[in-house]
Amino acid sequence: MEDEKGRIEGQNERSEKEEVFTKVVRAGKRTYFFDVKSTRHEDLYLTITESKKRPGKEGKMFYEKHKIFLYKEDFEKFTEGLREAITFAGNGTAAHTTVATVTAEPEEEVAEVSATDFSDVDFDELGTR
Repeated sequence: MEDEKGRIEGQNERSEKEEVFTKVVRAGKRTYFFDVKSTRHEDLYLTITESKKRPGKEGKMFYEKHKIFLYKEDFEKFTEGLREAITFAGNGTAAHTTVATVTAEPEEEVAEVSATDFSDVDFDELGTR
């Protein structure tokens, strides 16, 4: 039997031990899981999972999941980018704001892209067949 995060009953012990912390956030039709996990070398990383219950074939329900893996060395840049995006979305700043891609190496050039170069995406349609 599969739970909302897609784990199977009887899953091997190693998978269960690597999960160090979990925070569940229920938001409308979606549930978000923030899981801190540990590698074999005891390095911590974060997985963010979005889970949404969907009707499948023959009326059976299943959980559609999208997962992001975020490693320690990227926490600061990810948080900064997320904070900027949330601020932008919250205050309705003009669509012509310049968006910069963030690179892992600070000495590399940062490519600039205009926000008008992106098309609208309906996230509810993603993953449907």
